[in-house]
Amino acid sequence: MLQIDDTIISLDLLEEMFCCNLHACKGICCVEGNAGAPLEAKELKQLEDILPVIWDDLSPKARQIIRKQGVAYLDEDGEYVTSIVDGKDCVFTCYTEENICICAIEKACRNGKTDFYKPISCHLYPVRVAKYNDFRAVNYHRWQVCRPAVSLGREKRLKVYEFLKEPLIRKFGAEWYEQLSIAARELIDTKYMTD
Repeated sequence: MLQIDDTIISLDLLEEMFCCNLHACKGICCVEGNAGAPLEAKELKQLEDILPVIWDDLSPKARQIIRKQGVAYLDEDGEYVTSIVDGKDCVFTCYTEENICICAIEKACRNGKTDFYKPISCHLYPVRVAKYNDFRAVNYHRWQVCRPAVSLGREKRLKVYEFLKEPLIRKFGAEWYEQLSIAARELIDTKYMTD
């Protein structure tokens, strides 16, 4: 484990390889699972505000769910998560011509229609952040559906924290990320881990 400020970081972020491979997995992480994506409180309003921009990209069933229960619901732990369709698809999913599941919010952002990229828990995946009384745990989440991403990460020699540079900076700041990068280099220099 590594500590930066109030975060306790799993060394898996520095040691494991990862690079999303949408052509192999088809974006299944937005479909599979037992609940929607975890949300921060401020993201509820952002999701509601972006609805007019992405509405036409959402499926008819997703629109129906949003009209009925909203963009989010409280899960069994009492945390807000994105609403889901038929117990699987996030309401914000849409599909490409190649039948790859993508995020309608991210699509709108990439097309310059919004500056909200997508919920931070989605942007950070496969990293999960858990809050405790006096610290936050930053962990690498292993999921079988991400095997193609692990393979591609190994092929590209890309560590989890390197692949997730942008969302890690978005969540924790540039200074935090620089400290993480320094720690990774020091661990390589001391031969604790390999490059």
